[in-house]
Amino acid sequence: MDKNLTYQAALDELNQIAIDMESEKISIDELAEKVKRASVLLRICNAKLKSTEDDVRKILGEIS
Repeated sequence: MDKNLTYQAALDELNQIAIDMESEKISIDELAEKVKRASVLLRICNAKLKSTEDDVRKILGEIS
């Protein structure tokens, strides 16, 4: 997994994959690879969101 990839970079790449799929820029030959990549990017985004949520909850708990 691309652990050094930022949330924004992963989201931008996901958006580009979606745009390419909607505009039919992705060939059938590329489709499976793009779907696999999108799955990896989604896992990265979810992990970063969860981590951020945990950090915010911890910080808020410390100041309460």
